[in-house]
Amino acid sequence: MANKQNMSNKIKKALISLSDKSEIKIILKALKKYNIKIISSGGTSKEIKKLGYKCEEVSEYTNSDEILDGRVKTLHPKLYAGILSERDNKKHKKDLKIRNYDEIDLVIVNFYPFEETLTLTKKHKKIIENIDIGGPTLVRATAKNYKDTTILISPDQYDEFIANLDKNKGSTSLEFRKKMSQEAFNLTAYYDSVISEYLNNDNSNYFPKKKTVYGNLVETLRYGENPHQKSAIYSKNKELNIKKLGGKKLSYNNYNDIYAALNISHTLPKNTGTVIVKHSNPCGVSINKNKINSYKEALACDPISAFGGIVSCNFRVTKKMARELSKQFLEVVIGMGFENESLKILKKKKNLRLIDASIVKEQNSSNVISNFDSLLFQSADNKIFTKKDFKVVSKAKPTKKIFNDLLFAFNVCRNVKSNAIVLTKNGSTIGIGSGQPSRLDSCKIAIDKMKRFQTLSDNDIILGASDAFFPFVDGIETLVQNGVSAVIQPSGSIRDNEIIKFADKLGVILVFSNTRHFKH
Repeated sequence: MANKQNMSNKIKKALISLSDKSEIKIILKALKKYNIKIISSGGTSKEIKKLGYKCEEVSEYTNSDEILDGRVKTLHPKLYAGILSERDNKKHKKDLKIRNYDEIDLVIVNFYPFEETLTLTKKHKKIIENIDIGGPTLVRATAKNYKDTTILISPDQYDEFIANLDKNKGSTSLEFRKKMSQEAFNLTAYYDSVISEYLNNDNSNYFPKKKTVYGNLVETLRYGENPHQKSAIYSKNKELNIKKLGGKKLSYNNYNDIYAALNISHTLPKNTGTVIVKHSNPCGVSINKNKINSYKEALACDPISAFGGIVSCNFRVTKKMARELSKQFLEVVIGMGFENESLKILKKKKNLRLIDASIVKEQNSSNVISNFDSLLFQSADNKIFTKKDFKVVSKAKPTKKIFNDLLFAFNVCRNVKSNAIVLTKNGSTIGIGSGQPSRLDSCKIAIDKMKRFQTLSDNDIILGASDAFFPFVDGIETLVQNGVSAVIQPSGSIRDNEIIKFADKLGVILVFSNTRHFKH
């Protein structure tokens, strides 16, 4: 039995039903070469005949007309018995003979373009009509019986199929059929996952009892965070919405940093701001309206950490900006487009990756972390801040400019690994403390950075932001002792009143946020 199963299977009859008929001619030519009879339906049948090849209509083959406006056309036992019958099973052979059913050895199918329909319309009825029933059913049946039948689901497989067909003189090998089966079940799982997500979102059911995650393989990466780890990147789209214009292949760590940088850039004013990221943490951010100065000020926040980092320009990179960027050793430069002259300058650094993110429109709607065969889901922390989200709780009141600068500091802070402290001046970061178990330690690191890299005067207004409340006075006291005159933090501590009293005693502006913003 084992030897028999590993033999090549002669293909005598094929069923073809395609929405993508772009490469059908190459398949028809191969099938004719080996005298393989074709059954087909609807538009596929018309296309086959138009190209000068013979085929039998599904309705003629099954002696059953298409009904319900085409909703039912391939759902017939004559087709599925022919596909699912085991060739070495005597009872199966007898069942087919009694009913005068033939074996079907090859099925070539692709689905209604449900995913594409989602990008073209918001009309629910039209979307539902593009849920394919017959196609996935045919695919699953054929893939299940890969021991005896061959399934093809994409024009990308045609060349490999024809090569296998030629090698085996009109048959396919078990190894090939098994590979096609695996790819087929991957597709049906993916297809159903897209439908499932659409219906869940349409019903605002973001955490259903059964959750599926889908994606298209973009590329297999050299390795993960470290050389001993395997890695790949997937996308819900056919391609990534970022475009590499130059430089080395992107690594796992590059992608991680790129998305960390873009998460911040997308919260900045349109066409304004520079973000520098290292190890997925911002080490400098500025929204200076002068684009060159915004880069220089972001770099000045922590020039040592910026070495070998990623720069995200929330604007089109010009020739002048390119010259500034080329002075620093960087791994990646992200721009909302690049002038031709800027590309010429930056491409002189052959290893520097250049990323066009101009078509990236929004952040992910959810974040996923996987560990120990479990998935942690949460909605993205992309809340747009408004004045209603904050309350001035101190006696000292901020000017409009100081209040807006505090919002900038708080916005950067929520993108820093917790515990996070951010110090700013005039819309630019001047000290960032990140990732410490102690909030007080994060304060000390931010202050140390500020003192090492900034030249400050007594007239400078230094602002501080914390991603969660100060549990004790010691944190805010440390900031104030080092020149901070206004602080923004979430409320919620049992000692909030102590913090307010401390601020009022020293005339410090204190603003509370209604929401906390940990980033772990």
